[in-house]
Amino acid sequence: MKLIEGESDVFGYRKLTSCLKRYYKLIINKKKVYRLCKELDILMPQREKKTKYPRKLARNRVVTGSNQLWQMDIKYGYVTSSRRFFYLASIIDVYDRSIVAHYRGTVCESKHIIRMVQKALMRRNSFGQEHRLIIRTDNGPQFCSNAFQEFCLDLVEHERIPPKSPNMNAYIESFHSVLERECYKRNEFITFNHAFRIVDNYIDFYNKRRLHGSLKDLPPQEFFKEASEGKIALKKIAL
Repeated sequence: MKLIEGESDVFGYRKLTSCLKRYYKLIINKKKVYRLCKELDILMPQREKKTKYPRKLARNRVVTGSNQLWQMDIKYGYVTSSRRFFYLASIIDVYDRSIVAHYRGTVCESKHIIRMVQKALMRRNSFGQEHRLIIRTDNGPQFCSNAFQEFCLDLVEHERIPPKSPNMNAYIESFHSVLERECYKRNEFITFNHAFRIVDNYIDFYNKRRLHGSLKDLPPQEFFKEASEGKIALKKIAL
């Protein structure tokens, strides 16, 4: 209280902690100072965080073809030898259910997500298409980062689902459920390389050979090819 009566009244609890240590030689941490300031009702008001890029909320859409709406999310896997988790980020095309790109690694930052999306865009030749591609994600830090938002500006439309609404990202959530049941639970990952190899092989199987009930019992890549060639009548997906 003596500190904030003087020049230190402009300090928050972190700098007050430094002052208590510096001038009064107290052994105290910032958490204790925060609790004391809160009890004394002398906490400095928090500054409002200004987001550089406005958040675009996901809305109801009707999808009539491939490369119109992709969903993206991150799933964890466990490696027994090192007792550590690895990341698997995947992008699914809502229309043809293909995993158009994926990333697996011991870390997952916005730069890894950006490279994965770039790979997906090149693989599908989706640069400069007539209909602007939409990528839908949750509110994970990799997707909220300024780097990812800036990357999306000129290439795709990025929208984020509201908190606690996984049903709005149902297609990628469904894929991760299938992956858990058919891959993760059937294998024990001994090393990271072992895990990555099994995951890569499963996604190759999922795209090229796994029959999909909602795709007329065709694998996703075969359905994508036949739909692109006009051999399959267009369908509408409302989500």
